[in-house]
Amino acid sequence: MSNLHPKDNKRLIPPGLNYLADNISSKHNLLGADRTTKAKWAKDLHLTKETETIFFAGCGYQYASELESLTALIRRIDRAEIAGISTERAINLANFQKKLGIDAASLYRRVITRDNDTDAQPLRDAVKVLDRIGIEFGYLGKDEPCCGGPLYYFGLHNKFEKHAREAYSQLKDKGVKRIISIVPSCTNTLRNTIPTCLGRHDIEVKHFTEVVAERISSLNLRFPRKIKVTYHDPCQLIRYLGVGEEPRQILRAIKDIELVEPTWTKRDYATCCGGGAGFEAVFPELSQILAINRAKELVETGAQIIVTQCPGCVMQLKTGLKELGAITVEVLDMAQILAMSLKD
Repeated sequence: MSNLHPKDNKRLIPPGLNYLADNISSKHNLLGADRTTKAKWAKDLHLTKETETIFFAGCGYQYASELESLTALIRRIDRAEIAGISTERAINLANFQKKLGIDAASLYRRVITRDNDTDAQPLRDAVKVLDRIGIEFGYLGKDEPCCGGPLYYFGLHNKFEKHAREAYSQLKDKGVKRIISIVPSCTNTLRNTIPTCLGRHDIEVKHFTEVVAERISSLNLRFPRKIKVTYHDPCQLIRYLGVGEEPRQILRAIKDIELVEPTWTKRDYATCCGGGAGFEAVFPELSQILAINRAKELVETGAQIIVTQCPGCVMQLKTGLKELGAITVEVLDMAQILAMSLKD
């Protein structure tokens, strides 16, 4: 754990990461948004909170548009530095606005976009798939704690330990014994980082894909049309959690889907999309270059759909495809592909 004084940490850590860390500490989500709004995607699903097995939605898909808007804003600011507007000054301004109760990311989103009801579609689709394979589970809604993983990745280990204890206590107080998590970074934090930090390993944590793969034989899956898809391995899912065969097993089980992949940039050797752990906030232009490079590798397979399982990867790959002008290629989460392939 870091022994640096908090003020020293502030000086050492880039302002973009401090902005995100402060959001997690103060509002329990990356964006610093109101916790009461994050569960709106599930309002009509009637998921119980009183259950030992929960679906953990995480920040990524629940705040998808806000995260995309914030990343776009940071990239615009980064390009504007030659005009004398530095990223650091802009983010410091955002922190000041936050103290005044102004949500800069949400304001920016309202200016450049309209509310999109499809933001959390992977979450709704995951719930549909889990229900179809006979899993009984609940969802904590606004009471779902942030996993706090970014605090650890940013080097704020003391803050992370404090947050981890709070999150663990909240889960135990709710009687949670098993977690099905859809975001790879949340899954790794809940399965590995928090238990290692606290010395407590009494909550079972699985990624959504692992749960589905265990019962894939119970599903009769067919995609609505014949299609070529490729798969992008999210860094934390393949490298930290070792989940590489399960997604491919699922895709091979879906009729009318042909899996095509790069020759060698796959599984453990998959190229990073340039997203995750706040990289976009510190190196926005480099992040975009990596997104373009990875999108190009995947497009060259001839696939019409890129399948992945991380909200950050979805955002980055969409950015890469847009810059390449590859308007006919889609990026979808595995949960969306599965839901589209279910027979009613």
